[in-house]
Amino acid sequence: MTNDNRVYLYDSTLRDGAQTQGVDFSTADKIAIAIELDRLGIDYIEGGWPGANPTDDKFFAKPPVLKKAILSAFGMTRRPGRSADNDPGLNGLVNTGVKTVTLVGKSWDFQVDVALEIERSENVAMIADSIAYVKNKAGEAMFDAEHFFDGYKANPEFALQCCKAAYEAGARWIVMCDTNGGTLPDEIEKIVGEVTKHIPGTHLGIHCHDDTGNAVANSLAAVRAGVRQIQGTLNGLGERCGNANLISILPSLMLKMGFETGVSKDGLTRLVHVSRMLDERLNRAPARNAAYVGESAFAHKGGLHVSAIEKDPSCYEHITPESVGNERTIIMSNQAGRSNLVAKFREVGLEVDPKDAKVNALLDEIKELESNGYSYDGADASFELLARRKLENVPDYFHLESFRVIDERVWDEKHVHVKQMSETTVKLYIGDQRIMDVAEGNGPVNALDAALRKILIPFYPQLEKLHLVDFKVRILNGDKATEAITRVMIESVDGEGNTWTTVGMSSNIIDASYEALRDSLVYRLYKAGVKAYGGN
Repeated sequence: MTNDNRVYLYDSTLRDGAQTQGVDFSTADKIAIAIELDRLGIDYIEGGWPGANPTDDKFFAKPPVLKKAILSAFGMTRRPGRSADNDPGLNGLVNTGVKTVTLVGKSWDFQVDVALEIERSENVAMIADSIAYVKNKAGEAMFDAEHFFDGYKANPEFALQCCKAAYEAGARWIVMCDTNGGTLPDEIEKIVGEVTKHIPGTHLGIHCHDDTGNAVANSLAAVRAGVRQIQGTLNGLGERCGNANLISILPSLMLKMGFETGVSKDGLTRLVHVSRMLDERLNRAPARNAAYVGESAFAHKGGLHVSAIEKDPSCYEHITPESVGNERTIIMSNQAGRSNLVAKFREVGLEVDPKDAKVNALLDEIKELESNGYSYDGADASFELLARRKLENVPDYFHLESFRVIDERVWDEKHVHVKQMSETTVKLYIGDQRIMDVAEGNGPVNALDAALRKILIPFYPQLEKLHLVDFKVRILNGDKATEAITRVMIESVDGEGNTWTTVGMSSNIIDASYEALRDSLVYRLYKAGVKAYGGN
């Protein structure tokens, strides 16, 4: 085992990640992601496979300017029966102008016999010839030994022969690939330990897929056994079950195992940003329970846990959330205790004596509300308004007299849906003014939102840039779903990018939606420091 403490990180999000079901990167996406990876401190960024598709061709035609990371092009070894300098695929790779090329080749005799249908000696020659050619033309060559662990278990001599051929031909890195993702950590560590007897660990890498849920564990086991390069993707993107998740691997390497990487301690604090940037590019919600970077990674709900966290966060946190750019969250729920409440007060800037009788009264009220269907777990804005109304004061910006919703659907004589329209009439008071207005919308909730804004914005222009970005409905108790209690949660955003979530509950979905909408509007005004019209 090598004593070298430096582990190199190779990101393949732009190629392997693009093979994820439902993921389709544009050239602009790939450039933006590459720039973020470079800022993070990743050593190698695999840009894609030149010649494989128009997107990758455009990317390599005008690649992003990277300050630290090395851009790599991916391809395969020469074809059987051709010389390396007469192979169009290899020439396409070296002609991109990149200084590092990663070539994939077979290392499992079964694949050579069945998939390629060539002599095993020819496969070894393809590896050696291609690596030597790329090293001469580009400067740095890597070899991805496809199906290495399956190949080693079936025929260790041949698998090693393939890797040694690449190493002896000048490959900087020999990367052992668990292509089918079926190898377990103990097998990885044992096999890698054997390989390091033939090839130095400072020239070995690992590439794991997550088909058993062990890609991260397998990668770390390989490092323990001697490899010094890890390949993976952001958020574990990849074909089938995905690749090893670099977002989880990085802090484990640095904070748990004490290895050095190209990422500094300050760079590690960008981890949450990079993870969520990718999700934003993919137009999907970040995984709440993602290790290190998820919203729930440092969220505490049980009263016993929060009580201990108040004394020392290490009681229930394995690292400080700030070290990876995350933050601690105290959840209010029917499992909460006084410690949750006091911690939450501090989080939102409420200065309250923990012994104040109002604290116990508020806790009892929250538990009662949640037993009836409300949920303040994830609805921080509604919780803050509830607490402030109970403990101090929230301005009376407006109050509702009534609203009426008309929802019209029209079908023609052939039963074809030809028209839909929702109309809402709202009557409310702002100060001592009674105002009525009407608005149409795409559905009753949209129409209700439009009518409220129509009345409120002339008095409170701060609401103009408020937008609803998510709307969730959950049906709670009841023998029939149509008769049950409905809980609505709304996520809102303002013009500065601040987001908050509010909750409403009723047996009527429109009424529940109004509660959540009202809280969203009031919260925006309160946080902006707006005074109520008329001074009340």
